[in-house]
Amino acid sequence: MTSHLSYWGEKRYRSLDYELKTIYGQKLYKLSLNGGMTCPNRDGALGNRGCIFCSAGGSGDFAGNASASIKKQLISQKKKISGKYNGNGYIAYFQAYTNTYAPISYLERIFTEAIADPEVKILSIATRPDCLDDEILSLLSRLNQQKPVWIELGLQTIHEASASFIRRGYPLSVFEDALDRLHTIGIQVIVHVILYLPGETVDDMLATISYLNHCKIQGIKLQLLHVLDDTDLAGYYMQTSFHLPDMEEYFHTLGLCLAHLNPDITVHRLTGDGPKSHLIAPLWTGSKRYVLNQLQKYLKEHNIRQGMDYLPD
Repeated sequence: MTSHLSYWGEKRYRSLDYELKTIYGQKLYKLSLNGGMTCPNRDGALGNRGCIFCSAGGSGDFAGNASASIKKQLISQKKKISGKYNGNGYIAYFQAYTNTYAPISYLERIFTEAIADPEVKILSIATRPDCLDDEILSLLSRLNQQKPVWIELGLQTIHEASASFIRRGYPLSVFEDALDRLHTIGIQVIVHVILYLPGETVDDMLATISYLNHCKIQGIKLQLLHVLDDTDLAGYYMQTSFHLPDMEEYFHTLGLCLAHLNPDITVHRLTGDGPKSHLIAPLWTGSKRYVLNQLQKYLKEHNIRQGMDYLPD
């Protein structure tokens, strides 16, 4: 295990940039792709309103145009970032909705098209743990022999009351089963966690971190709950004005999460990426670069490092 006193480049946590530069010698940029899929929480299988916080874009507001081929989306997304990236390494990221919720022949075609691009180094797929049957796992295993495959699972919380409130649609046991099966076939897993879900205390959030510390995961995305317009959460927020933290409070809680986080887990995100044009609250999160810069200062000033309070079994 890495010492909890380790210093990961300029960051005080094991950042994704650090991890990728260590492995590939350069930063890899994500190309957000849209496979044109839906979600069992939207098509009637489990529900038709989606998760309570989910926008009409299915968390893929920055993804490519679903009507274009994957090859064309890759070209388009590369052009979008050409002004700020002159490298030649990318992560093909299927982001919008549930990206294993489609016929296996279709999934094989679009995923194979993505990794056929020689500049794509990693295939990253956001999905639900209840949408990973044996046939899909077999496909992922085959693809993983060609290029690394990451699966991103939207757990959000371990607490059943919160999971029911956000309409997650599956119990924790389903997540655990999917995690075990993905580990068996050698697939890296990144888990999404939302902080400050209504009714959750800081101890509740830390309990989710403690649980994940002892799971077989390789990465984590920590995100403050965003209230976006045209979501059911927006209506609930207008009715209740439930608590959302200011920047200082969020940094304090995030610092506690990092301090208790297993230092072997790579941190893929520490704040959200919701489109500012749809953001209702917290408005201070709209300036992502400023927030991240202030966070680095906070962690340094308070001498916080990932894993400093982590207690392994």
